Amino acid sequence: MDLIPSFSVDHTRIVPGIFTSRVDTLGDQQVTTYDVRVTRPNREPAVDVAAMHTLEHLIATYLRNDPDWKDQVIYWGPMGCLTGFYLILKGNRKPAEIYDLMLRSFRSVEDAAEVPGASPENCGNYLMHNLGMAQWYARRFADYLAENAGNPAILEYPRAGRPVTGDGREFYDS
Repeated sequence: MDLIPSFSVDHTRIVPGIFTSRVDTLGDQQVTTYDVRVTRPNREPAVDVAAMHTLEHLIATYLRNDPDWKDQVIYWGPMGCLTGFYLILKGNRKPAEIYDLMLRSFRSVEDAAEVPGASPENCGNYLMHNLGMAQWYARRFADYLAENAGNPAILEYPRAGRPVTGDGREFYDS
């Protein structure tokens, strides 16, 4: 059985950044899943759960209201490991082409005075939000993106190699 694409990334070498996770064709439309990695997996603590939830609400709202991008957004949500988010967009753009969108999205969190959709009618866990921590993570990530704008490591996955047996067969267990 083949490893899914996100398990073929070397999580010991990945840095925060924006990466293409996969490109799929659905009918006549291409869609791209981006890995928006906010912390270094297995080296930094995962993002606080309440802050992650707040970032999900704030950035999803921002993306779905951006006049240039709202019709391209299919999904924005957290990774199970809580080290980043998945963004699914119509089309197939390089991570560099969505860099400004991600930078603006995370910068927009700094100005938030409240969390959209954080009521019992709109959210399945409306009490689990932390705006202050979300703003801290957003500022930290946006500053990191800005400081590393010319660094290709923030836009290209380090790939994990598949172990090979002595006789040349690939090992498929993750």
